[in-house]
Amino acid sequence: MAFLLCVPPAIGADGRDPNYVKSIEQWRAAHAEKLKSETGWLNVAGLFWLKEGLNRAGSDPKNDVALPDGPLHSGIFQLAGRTVTYRGEDGATRTLKPNTDVLQIGRVKLFVIVRSEKIGLRMRDPQSKMLREFSGLSWYPIQPEGRIVAKFVAEPKKIRVPNVLGQTADEDAPGYVQFDWHGKQVKLYPTQEENRLFFILRDQTAGHGTYGAGRFLYADLPKDGRVILDLNQIENPPCAFTPFATCPLPPKENRLDMKLEIGEKDYGHHEK
Repeated sequence: MAFLLCVPPAIGADGRDPNYVKSIEQWRAAHAEKLKSETGWLNVAGLFWLKEGLNRAGSDPKNDVALPDGPLHSGIFQLAGRTVTYRGEDGATRTLKPNTDVLQIGRVKLFVIVRSEKIGLRMRDPQSKMLREFSGLSWYPIQPEGRIVAKFVAEPKKIRVPNVLGQTADEDAPGYVQFDWHGKQVKLYPTQEENRLFFILRDQTAGHGTYGAGRFLYADLPKDGRVILDLNQIENPPCAFTPFATCPLPPKENRLDMKLEIGEKDYGHHEK
């Protein structure tokens, strides 16, 4: 008869599982690399809200769409209702679908975003100041107790989620999670993004060590009435890195009267 020997994970002198610590360190490194990538937030260097009709583009700063280099006038974006068309100086035209079609002019790339009634162009610049000056992220020390098996209560409701543009949207929350943190009970409502839960939260460290507008946390969908949360992975919103993001803000349900001194700290190069 064979016997299985169950060997507990090695625990370091500080009481932390080195494999868990390593996994969080790897996640944090990948998070920084994603910010620096071609599709990351550090190269987002412009946001131009279009007016109905013609919007001139080019390196002349007086243009509606001011580009960092190239000719003074490089084309015209036309907004007709909710449709955006670009006509280059050569006369060629192209209709741009929001979030999918990318237009390259010189070194920059532009794509259409829609925020309620506002339609704009977001610009990516591989030579952006934010990307050039990026010096790394700042985090609280990794805390093993931050990995929590939270209770999930399936009570769907609408939550009002504001954003930095002053808009508010009614979003579907599939329920809420509940857990204890340092003797206090925490209750958070997520929305759902594809196959993940998305939490927008603000605690009493906001503006005092963490980003003032709040932070984000993602988690897998509930299973058997439980959600695994890792508070060591609480992260800054894009607005912490660029003024050209349109971040959602915490709903009132997720504004906590306690400190969560865990996860990502404020980023020092951009003040909202």
